[in-house]
Amino acid sequence: MKFSHFSHIWAKPGMTPHQRYEQLWREIALCDEVGFDHAFCVEHHFRPDESWMSSPNLYAVGAGARTKRLRIGPMGYIVPLYHPLRLAEDIAIVDQMLGGRMELGLVPGINADYFRPFGLDYSQRKSPTLEFVDYLNAAFGDTQPFSFHGQEFHTDNAEISVQPMQRPHPPLWMMSRDPQTLEFCAKRGINPGYFLVYPRADAAPRYRKFLTDWQGAGWAHKPNIGYSTVIYVDESDERALDIALFRASRAYEGFLPQAKSGASFEERVAIFASMFVGRGEPGASEIMRNVFNPDYLLKHDLVFIGSPDTVAAKIRAAAQAGLFNGIMGEFNFADLPEPELMRSIRLFGEKVIPALRDYEPF
Repeated sequence: MKFSHFSHIWAKPGMTPHQRYEQLWREIALCDEVGFDHAFCVEHHFRPDESWMSSPNLYAVGAGARTKRLRIGPMGYIVPLYHPLRLAEDIAIVDQMLGGRMELGLVPGINADYFRPFGLDYSQRKSPTLEFVDYLNAAFGDTQPFSFHGQEFHTDNAEISVQPMQRPHPPLWMMSRDPQTLEFCAKRGINPGYFLVYPRADAAPRYRKFLTDWQGAGWAHKPNIGYSTVIYVDESDERALDIALFRASRAYEGFLPQAKSGASFEERVAIFASMFVGRGEPGASEIMRNVFNPDYLLKHDLVFIGSPDTVAAKIRAAAQAGLFNGIMGEFNFADLPEPELMRSIRLFGEKVIPALRDYEPF
């Protein structure tokens, strides 16, 4: 299995952005020390009450300067927000600055609010994200200057000054549960993954087909399939639950509509849940309605909280059921104090990772 530090870089009570970034670097440096494989960040915009990470490039370079072995990257760039040529240049330079340690996540974007201030059409986001894979292969190809003419992107006679250290490009990721996107990923050798809001029982058949398609495409290596959720490890189950369970039920409060005068937390949750009615994914809709319910999270093992042995057992069972071989842990959530945060990361690295490193769920 592979093990990743995953961060929304949530806004934290009582912390300035600078203080929050400094804390982030301490987290990632510890992950580098205790044996994590990756560190990933999101790209979010225009919500000062939610995520403080709108620039994956700066995250990757900042994290790279404070680590020696971790593989680092966005999960992922919101491709439609960029000019493809500029994004290709940035990816190449980041990979060089990281000494070939970059992992490259690409996403279409999940929130229309990220698109409106840029004057972009949210409904036209998937096609450019998929086409960018072909664009990268042209931009990083042996023929320079290069030209590209697709449905979304057009470039004539451009020469990339700096090519990535990893050829033809850093390993690609696309977090998705969409069947067509998973078919695309299998064909192109792209690592996929999903978040706790999609039921593992629903994900397993889709990812089983993905693995069949992957093998049919002739790839000699196994894909990395990631699963992202909240993790907290402590010396005992009782202590871990006491510190982290309620906080885990508030980990994704940033997904709710911004608080307005007089609106209760419950009212904000109801508005949020209503957005997922009728999407044809009843399991995901149910989780969305209950993602702020600590008893529900614990009963369904949607977050992994406990002693090292308990967390290792929970991940092992979930990986088998949900068909993933990589865990992307959100370790810093809600108002978790830093001493507990760092103890959790250390215990995960020193005790959970060794217990699961050789486990192969598929």
